[in-house]
Amino acid sequence: MSDMSRLRWRCRRGMRELDLLLEHFLAGGYGALDDAGRKRFEELLGEQDDILFGWFYQGEMPADAEMARLVEQIRNDFGLSR
Repeated sequence: MSDMSRLRWRCRRGMRELDLLLEHFLAGGYGALDDAGRKRFEELLGEQDDILFGWFYQGEMPADAEMARLVEQIRNDFGLSR
């Protein structure tokens, strides 16, 4: 399985809203990330759905500054900027 196929599979969540958001970013914004950003995206995919939903749809932000930047980038890419 290629890296992109594996990531696409990991973007499939238990919530349709997260599926759409993460798959959209993978198709569009992921390619512009540097190696550190790509690693961070994989870390993000390891989070629980309720945490991700809070970050993307309820205005919560991760404590880690680098992860918070990635979350904001994904939100902006999907048109969810605050």
